[in-house]
Amino acid sequence: MDPEKGKESKVEAQFGTAEFLVELENKRSIKVFDRSIWLGLAITFFSGVCISLFSPALNIATNDQFHLLKKRVPHLVVYTAFFYFTVSSFVVSVVLNIIFLYHPILKLPKSSFKAYLKDSKGRGWALLAGLLCGFGNGLQFMGGQAAGYAAADSVEALPLVSTFWAILFFGEYRNSSRKTYTLLVSMLLMFVVAVGVLMASSGHRK
Repeated sequence: MDPEKGKESKVEAQFGTAEFLVELENKRSIKVFDRSIWLGLAITFFSGVCISLFSPALNIATNDQFHLLKKRVPHLVVYTAFFYFTVSSFVVSVVLNIIFLYHPILKLPKSSFKAYLKDSKGRGWALLAGLLCGFGNGLQFMGGQAAGYAAADSVEALPLVSTFWAILFFGEYRNSSRKTYTLLVSMLLMFVVAVGVLMASSGHRK
């Protein structure tokens, strides 16, 4: 209670506490509590499979290292492959977003395309994320053409960057156990070693 204003002063919950997780849950559009962990893991696993396959598919289109294309079929240059990649990504994103607007999953409230256009809050950050993702993908494909897509995917260092953001900016892993920190540091060290080995091996390609 604030003695001067006569109102209750709200104390912000600290990172890593149960109160912080409850407040974060109330802000999320898709609730985590009372949801099946297996459903979430299945969706995440399917997403990982899709993401892991697009780079080999682009590699086939530009280099055809597996000799899957017919003879005398010219390989695409990386810029043409990136153009088709961008077009297909745009089409799939638009279709999926419209479907989930009218038929959302996990018992979320329905919306409409008109309501989606009227709500402009947070759109700037989403557009910035899309611009950065597109720019990063373009540079990744160009680097893959020069150094190999396996090396380009590893040097991209997604686990390192995402962990950096999670710890320093989003406050994750705070007040965690020593075992959690040990596993986290071990994972990052092994990833750094793997990237170094892969970069060293790429120098011996013919």
